[in-house]
Amino acid sequence: MAKVLEGPGMGLLRKWGLQTPNYAVVGSSEELEQLAQANEWLNKSSLVVKAHEALGSRFKLGLVKVGLDLNGAKAAAKEMLGRTVGTLTIREVIVSEAVDHGEEYYVAVKSTRDGADVMVANCGGVEVESNWDRVKRCSVVVGDAPSDAALEALAKEAGFSGDLIAKVADFARKLFLCFDNEDGQYLEINPVVLNAAGELVALDAVTLLDGDAKFRHPDWTFPFAAEFGRAYTENEEEVMAVDSKVKGSVKLIEIPGGDTAMLPAGGGASVYYSDAVVARGGKLANYAEYSGDPPDWAVEVLTDKVCSLPGIKNIIVGGAIANFTDVKKTFGGIINAFRKAKAEGKLDGVRIWVRRGGPNEKQGLAAMNALKEEGFEIEVFDRRTPLTDIVDMALAKK
Repeated sequence: MAKVLEGPGMGLLRKWGLQTPNYAVVGSSEELEQLAQANEWLNKSSLVVKAHEALGSRFKLGLVKVGLDLNGAKAAAKEMLGRTVGTLTIREVIVSEAVDHGEEYYVAVKSTRDGADVMVANCGGVEVESNWDRVKRCSVVVGDAPSDAALEALAKEAGFSGDLIAKVADFARKLFLCFDNEDGQYLEINPVVLNAAGELVALDAVTLLDGDAKFRHPDWTFPFAAEFGRAYTENEEEVMAVDSKVKGSVKLIEIPGGDTAMLPAGGGASVYYSDAVVARGGKLANYAEYSGDPPDWAVEVLTDKVCSLPGIKNIIVGGAIANFTDVKKTFGGIINAFRKAKAEGKLDGVRIWVRRGGPNEKQGLAAMNALKEEGFEIEVFDRRTPLTDIVDMALAKK
């Protein structure tokens, strides 16, 4: 699951016919000034300025300013940009047009085990949290879409009446189309408001997508929001870029201060090995995994980043017995990166521990074992060795 920030989230809503306020994402007050020269709404509208980051409670943190003119918006942007909240530095703000409105509503689509739930309430904003019993839902099975009749019935059940029934049903239909076609996992519009022209407008959006589906969406040019309270590192962003282009998966999260680097095969094995390191008193330098038979060059990029982690003493290349990931091929990418890293002096004093099984494992393990002849400090084990034994061996020799 990948979180999308408000700006690109609003862009996806517009793509599927939902109305949003005019908005702009900027990285400086000077950029906002330049945009105002080409966008009349920035000069004439009442404006809202918000930190464009994955942060909760932005209003309480002083990272939302409302009722501003252009000069006030530039001052608010200047005040917010560069501010540090925890470990996160504000790098962008979103400036949007304020929409005069009365009532606030709630519409969302959430992925479920069997398909999706479309959720509607005739209350919105913070009021939803204390009145969750007013949120009504209809379920949609995988491969289906909600009918107009079902959505109108849902709007009526939620307490809407008159022409709002058809408007809310149409809004929910478009939101479901966005969810379904954009590989959504959760889309929430809170609040949805009725503007002066009687049109429903999405004032704010929470957008969670299936990040692994990025290869299907060439227009997803936006970065995903970091999920752990900080911006992505350059290495993480480079691996994410590779991950978005390939069959299979490569993942990397850096953990400063650790000395045991992880290069496991498979999402389950990656968690299993990471837990084993922590349980035995080790300090992780990263989380990583490759799976789904990715190309050797993608695994090579991932390995290069793992070898570049500062202060590492061990690299654990672990995995269970693969069903279809080619051990020889993926190990080829790892070996290429190991050789490059060694030539650059990155593996001095670093021990490498390998345990793997699967298609072409004998050839792959033999190629890994041959690195001993090139001066690598490496130990290689096959499927007969219990998975976490290499963790015990690595940490015992620290």
